[in-house]
Amino acid sequence: MSNNISSNTSGAPRRDDHDDEISLVDLAKILIKRWKMMAIVFLVVVFGALAYVLTMTRTYEYASIYQVAEQAPSDDSDSAVGSLEAPSSVVAKINNLYMGPVNRELRSSAGLQRLPFEVSVSNPDDTLLIRLSSEAAEADSELVEEMHEALLSRITEGQQALLERYRESLEKQLESAERALEAAQQSSSPTAGDLVVSYTNRIAIIQDRLSQLREGQVVQTAVQSLEPTGTSRSLIMALAIVLGGMLAVVAAFFTQFAVAVRDSLNEEAV
Repeated sequence: MSNNISSNTSGAPRRDDHDDEISLVDLAKILIKRWKMMAIVFLVVVFGALAYVLTMTRTYEYASIYQVAEQAPSDDSDSAVGSLEAPSSVVAKINNLYMGPVNRELRSSAGLQRLPFEVSVSNPDDTLLIRLSSEAAEADSELVEEMHEALLSRITEGQQALLERYRESLEKQLESAERALEAAQQSSSPTAGDLVVSYTNRIAIIQDRLSQLREGQVVQTAVQSLEPTGTSRSLIMALAIVLGGMLAVVAAFFTQFAVAVRDSLNEEAV
């Protein structure tokens, strides 16, 4: 019976068994073998990024700042100055009353369907400043300046009208208090002395409020930032170099894998 036993019972591995393990040497061989293709992929990515960088439009931020009109602080405020109108109210007026008409007027005068930039309005924390900012290309800087100037003009007009009304109200109160003081000084009433003190204090308060009135003012108009906004050109090129290297390596291994699959299919067909 020993003669019927197959000679291939030792359990030794067959020579045609596939070895799926791959060493570092094999990886290096693949990279060396596919270096031309890797160079092509790398150069395509890098030169593509370079072409994009050279043709991209560089944008800058243009900022305008307006300081709102000031008045004497209210009794419950710890601040040394107070705003005649809350900055948040001014921001709301710009967005809801001024922005639309100014935008339409500028588009009509420039013959544009839409402006190539937008204007954002903000009030920096703990300040009496209104900030207008736009991101645009240098070629559109004049349009940005016109837009900001028109908005600043409307803000100034609104603030000036509010300031004049408040000043007129204080001046009327001052005249009334001065007349009442004169009457109290000429009166022989027992309470005339107290009235004189009261009206004198009131006159002093009104005069102090008048002296602390400050008109709003434009601090700067469409000042261009020193550096361009958005992703810098050097960063784009650095990312392109890294990405190009990664894609080149991936392409080399993918090509090697595809060749191995093709060879395996050919062997099975034979």
